[in-house]
Amino acid sequence: MSTARFRKTILASALTTVALLAAACGGGDVEDEGAGPTSAAGYNLTADQNRVTTDEVESIAAKVPQQIRDRGTLIVTGSAGSAPPLRFYADDDKTLIGTETDFAYLIGDVLGLKVDLQAADWAQNFVRIDSGEADAFISNVTVTEERKEKYDFSTYRLDTVAFETKKDSGIQIKEPKDVAGLKVAVSSGTNQEALLVKWSEQNVAAGLEPTDITYYQNTTDYYLPLASGRIDAYFGPNPSSSFHVAQAGETEIAGTFSGAGDALQGEIAVLTKKDNGLITAVNEAINHVIENGTYAQVLDRWNIANEAVNTSVVNPPGLPKTS
Repeated sequence: MSTARFRKTILASALTTVALLAAACGGGDVEDEGAGPTSAAGYNLTADQNRVTTDEVESIAAKVPQQIRDRGTLIVTGSAGSAPPLRFYADDDKTLIGTETDFAYLIGDVLGLKVDLQAADWAQNFVRIDSGEADAFISNVTVTEERKEKYDFSTYRLDTVAFETKKDSGIQIKEPKDVAGLKVAVSSGTNQEALLVKWSEQNVAAGLEPTDITYYQNTTDYYLPLASGRIDAYFGPNPSSSFHVAQAGETEIAGTFSGAGDALQGEIAVLTKKDNGLITAVNEAINHVIENGTYAQVLDRWNIANEAVNTSVVNPPGLPKTS
């Protein structure tokens, strides 16, 4: 089954579940006012998002680099293969929705810019920022010390990663040694991969079995092998795994960690080209929506309020270099 077809199946299944739950509850609307159909876990999966919006702040918009102001659009790139609720396609299979797109639109509102959402494979997003094809990379990007050498960051969420396992598997992953001997899937080029490789190496040095690491380019591709038992666990962003657990009902969270490992709490941030002047405006825009409450509304609508930050910070300490 193709990724697109499988994604449609997952979304259709979620919407069907809503109808069944509504009937079981004795009727009544399953829609928030103006929000459109939602899934059993309270997510709007349709193209008609009725997103949270806010007003332009001219004093902040004035800090956007002139070239972008003259263009009138903020070009935002992100992963084409992310899973709900981060950045994914709605039930029409063409409209990008999710937490990351909502944050992009909120930032655009404050800056008085129309948002041009674009998608690319993970590694290509960095290339697009390097070349100037895109202004911002907003797609669950973790701050790392290595990335800070080339890019600027403004934080907007805590970075929590999770191990998802088949329901009632008995697997609990509370510390690095617990992944010894397991077959764990991960997306290539992510910080989850870096952590998993590091932990496996540490376990081998301690006389434990290595972790059998397998790779899936698109996050949703792990659904079938996890359900069939071809992998023991998937290691990915906590919001995505929590969404899948709620929708499928066949898996569970076996453990959560900071995306930066034990050293510090990782943070997710907007990424821009270093020293091009955009990050100041983005940072002030994020802090403005935190203060006016629209930031919290976005977190609440996607059920990730536990990943909120109190303040957006520019270039905080990031995931340490691996060498």
